[in-house]
Amino acid sequence: MTVRSVLLGLLGAVLICGCAFFNDRILKQTFLVGNNMPVSVYGALILFVLFLNPLMKRWALRGRELAVILAITLAACCIPAAGLLRCFTSSLILPHKYNQEKDGWRDQKVLELAPKQMLADISQNEDEVLTGFVQGMGKGDEHMPFGKIPWYGWTRTLLFWLPLILTIWAALVALSVVLHRQWSQHEHLPYPIATFTNALLPEKGRAGSGLFHSRLFWIGMLGVLIIHLNNFAHEWFPDYVIQVTRQIDLTALSPLVPTFIKGGGWSLLKPTIFFCVIGIVYFVPTDASLSFGLGPYVWAVIVGTFAGYGMDLNGAVEGTDAYTALTPRAFVLFGANVGVLVAILYTGRHYYSAVMRRSLGLRVKGGADRTGVWACRVFLVLMVLFVVQLVLVGLDWQLAVLYSAIAVLFFAVMARIIAETGLFYMQPYFFPCLVLWGLFGVGALGAKSLLIMQLVTMVLLIDPRETLMPFMTNSLKLLELRNVKLGRTASLCVLALILGLCIGLPITLYIQYDQGSTIWEGWAERSVPLMPFNNAVAVKHKLVAQGALESAEARSGWNRFGALAPNRTCMWAMGAGLGLVLLFAAARLRFTWWPLHPLMFVVWSTYPMRNFCGSFLLGWLAKILITKYGGSRLYNRLKPLMIGLIAGEVLGAIFPSIIGAVYYFVTGDMPKRFQILPG
Repeated sequence: MTVRSVLLGLLGAVLICGCAFFNDRILKQTFLVGNNMPVSVYGALILFVLFLNPLMKRWALRGRELAVILAITLAACCIPAAGLLRCFTSSLILPHKYNQEKDGWRDQKVLELAPKQMLADISQNEDEVLTGFVQGMGKGDEHMPFGKIPWYGWTRTLLFWLPLILTIWAALVALSVVLHRQWSQHEHLPYPIATFTNALLPEKGRAGSGLFHSRLFWIGMLGVLIIHLNNFAHEWFPDYVIQVTRQIDLTALSPLVPTFIKGGGWSLLKPTIFFCVIGIVYFVPTDASLSFGLGPYVWAVIVGTFAGYGMDLNGAVEGTDAYTALTPRAFVLFGANVGVLVAILYTGRHYYSAVMRRSLGLRVKGGADRTGVWACRVFLVLMVLFVVQLVLVGLDWQLAVLYSAIAVLFFAVMARIIAETGLFYMQPYFFPCLVLWGLFGVGALGAKSLLIMQLVTMVLLIDPRETLMPFMTNSLKLLELRNVKLGRTASLCVLALILGLCIGLPITLYIQYDQGSTIWEGWAERSVPLMPFNNAVAVKHKLVAQGALESAEARSGWNRFGALAPNRTCMWAMGAGLGLVLLFAAARLRFTWWPLHPLMFVVWSTYPMRNFCGSFLLGWLAKILITKYGGSRLYNRLKPLMIGLIAGEVLGAIFPSIIGAVYYFVTGDMPKRFQILPG
């Protein structure tokens, strides 16, 4: 680790946090982050190693330095977009606006249930703090001065949220270090994205990667890049450039599968080809890729079958918004995640037990490395601090502990998925607040406690397409491959998070106050801020109808457990998800021929998997044919081609963003919208 690698890594964190919101909301190009393999970071790496690093000669960056730069930069990628700032500020201020518009909110006084420090303060100057945010304070072509951001309306809520956010993030960095040795050295997980990244880095004593001397790599990269640049040109010149379609239209088959269509399978008959997914699948076990490819189709058949009997597995059984209300789908996914966590803990039980015992000061013979032990201690201390912060805002400590435990499960399983399968775009579709809602029932929780947990979820977990722990998982493996000390780099990643927040938050607030509702999107401004309070209205209506509102709000601590009333539908769904994972895990261990992976049930009903399943099937088929007819020799020979497919898609996304930014700053006009990966 060198000083320049640390400084360049922090510079990367500053750039990604400073530019992403502008690119996503103003230029509306492919998101600079967008998922757990951000095109901005990996595109910059490819261009740097390919063109700039060789020109630096004796000052060229070594592979170890680039690994450190990537790790620090990637840690900050959880900040500027969906990981936090896409919804963060909007969720804290727009409830005040919707409260003025919605009679139901005012009648039930749901805004008063939220602790004051959890929302922005508009009491001092509503016109500037709230109206300025909604309408924008820029006038025509004249932008608002940066100093006019009304920080006085945000100070109180940021003093609550920023320590809470940094606490859980630092804890997740530590947990990533704890899990890494077991997954990498004991279980030998494939880490496909880290494998791809390591192949791009310079070899020892060289400024460029040996991969760049492979003709197959260039064929794959340039072929995909040309397709995307052609389609980008089509957006600008539709009369002169013919678009290359990436969709396969099988909708003519829909009359043959009415149950499948009834279960939401129409879009699955129009799969989109994502070349980066096909490339990653090449480095993934075939049972996992086949399972991911088949999963959404199987789910659609199941949903369609249940729909024939009048049961909607995707619809809300309690609450108003299917995304943050109780749904059978959410509990099927939660049960599956519990099953995966059980398998993780069982497989690594000896290592995790040794680390935990040593971290608590107990003697243990071997099995625990010093870095992992210290990381475990940091994780435990920070999680206690996180629980304390939740208690101080009004949550019972028992609920705070349970909420924190489910949140850790949420992030840990995501990290496991990316380490084992390379699935870089995923959303678990269950949340700790929903799980506790389904397990306890509203009579035991009360509307206020549920609202507090939903507000925390709205900030920390609502859109986990860009999440810290998967970033750290890939980074730690890359650092290990390049023989870099993990503990010190992990500490620098926490520094990058602090620096990224200091840069990204003011820039995001400035753009929002400058542009107002002209840059609003349906998700961050028109959906997320409504979810917790709409559910609170529904919960209060139910409690009032049952005559149980006062008793529910009066309960606290252990008394809540005496009033447990789990939702039966959700419990059956959770049991089904858990049972399927454990059954398939046992079958996979027992039968060598077993074709499906239990991770299928963690992702089969999610939006990201609906986008990627067609490409997973194509990648699986390609790998099967190559290994069957060409053997291991042809398989190894074609690895550069598959890495080229990934690199070509990354560059195909980053070049239009660069061109769009240049066009905007030169002309002042908005560039054509162009997105490759799902938005």
